[in-house]
Amino acid sequence: MTTPDSQRPRPGSDILRTALRRNVGAMVRGTVLMGLYQAGETAFPIALGLIVEHTMRDRSPEALGVSIAALAVIITTVSLSWRFGMRVLQDANTTEAHRWRVRVAACGLQPVARDVDLKSGEVLTIATEDADQTADIIEVVPLLISSLVAVVIAALALGLADVRLGLLVIVGTVAILSVLSVMSRRIGSSTREQQARVARAGAKVADLITGLRPLHGFGGNHAAFRSYRRVSTEAKRQAVTVARVNGVYEGTALALNAVLAAAVTLTAGRLAFGGQIGIGELVMAVGLAQFIMEPLKLFSEMPKYVMIARASAERMALVLTAPPVTVPGPERPAAGGGLEVDSVRHGALRKVRFRVSPGEFVAIAAYQPRAAADLASVLALNVPPHAYEGVVRVGGRALADLSVEAAREHLLVNPYDGEIFAGTLRTNIDPSGTSRTLSEAVEASMLTDVVALHREGLDYAVRDRGANLSGGQRQRLSLARALAADADVLVLRDPTTAVDAVTEQLVARNVAKLRRGRTTLVITSSPALLDAADRVLVLDDGVITAEDTHRNLLATDEAYCLAVTR
Repeated sequence: MTTPDSQRPRPGSDILRTALRRNVGAMVRGTVLMGLYQAGETAFPIALGLIVEHTMRDRSPEALGVSIAALAVIITTVSLSWRFGMRVLQDANTTEAHRWRVRVAACGLQPVARDVDLKSGEVLTIATEDADQTADIIEVVPLLISSLVAVVIAALALGLADVRLGLLVIVGTVAILSVLSVMSRRIGSSTREQQARVARAGAKVADLITGLRPLHGFGGNHAAFRSYRRVSTEAKRQAVTVARVNGVYEGTALALNAVLAAAVTLTAGRLAFGGQIGIGELVMAVGLAQFIMEPLKLFSEMPKYVMIARASAERMALVLTAPPVTVPGPERPAAGGGLEVDSVRHGALRKVRFRVSPGEFVAIAAYQPRAAADLASVLALNVPPHAYEGVVRVGGRALADLSVEAAREHLLVNPYDGEIFAGTLRTNIDPSGTSRTLSEAVEASMLTDVVALHREGLDYAVRDRGANLSGGQRQRLSLARALAADADVLVLRDPTTAVDAVTEQLVARNVAKLRRGRTTLVITSSPALLDAADRVLVLDDGVITAEDTHRNLLATDEAYCLAVTR
């Protein structure tokens, strides 16, 4: 079986190595081009020094013309190499970031739960900011190498003028990097903490948006806002700390680079004053001392970016390396099979046992909402098979023996509060665009009135979380999506709680008609759906206590009558 993480990397360092290995070609091309850019930049002050030296000695127009042509070649090389080098590196960077975003999203959306203590908002932050910062390593390494090329060329050129100048550049560079590498570790740890706090703030926002309506309903929006403000304030404080550390780092780097440049300039001036180097060599040394600050600045910033990329990679590893709660099996159920729950014990369920034959429409009247929720969770694979007693079989095969793809293909459990996504009515009902029962599903769910209300019909724009739809419209849209999937076994939980009695009667009749010959289980207290079912199972105190048609139970079971009569 192939799962989204079948070849997932392990720790954060492996994620960085994978990113580097996957972009070797682009990085080599980018390194060559950026190396040419840095070499051209370094060659410019060297060429100026040579021009001054030869012009003062030869004083010929031909030498001046050659010098001007050489400068034109250098300028052209610098311009083109930078342009195409950054294009190659940024293309590889954005492509790699896209790959990691998709990988993290695939793990977050995987139907098999993962053993990781992260909320959806935190996963979102990891899939965006951390993925982008991890992919920055693709640019960091070539820029690091090209900056090193510039420093080496400058050191060699100065060394040819005077060995002391070359040694000064080499020793100064090593000293600067040693100091900054120690400081970069603080940046890495601070960045990890900042990303964690930002992710927690994002998770809090996601939770608040999800519960915005009920919060307004009981007046809890002010308390929720205060809770978010605390989390956001913590993220702000950590961001300020990171900014302060970055400021100290960059200020120190700039100061050290300036000290080195000044030391090279003063040393060259002293040597020229003593007649140990010529005027042209002095011009070259002063020019290189000014120029070398840029590659040194870039070179000295690389440890910081490496630590940030590593911190982000380690956060991505929290998602990518988290093991699934259960390991799916390789088998597939028989097509058109039934559903069997055999002695399942979980939460409020106590040895629940029933069978829905192929093509049968069965309703479960659960007296306790907790038992209904636990049964739906077990059937939806939200609870791994090893976490409950008993066996659930689909098409004669135990859920534990089925692959995730096979289980999802044959068994669909429509959630009680199905999410509505930004898009259109059509894309919410049939996301893949392959349903053959789209129109039938719209009619069966009584969504036709919503479609008829708008000139665009099924292409009517739906806002995020269905903000421009009523509660009943959102529920019917979710039901239409479940019916359009046309699964072999369909489980619905309270699909009509937000619609009026007349609509509920029509929905019950339509669902029974559309699902005729297909295995259907409805967990509900709706009299209309209970009456439309072939038989009704009563789930009370965690066990099945009665089984009959809705009308027979009404006539013979007083507790049932009290529970379902509205």
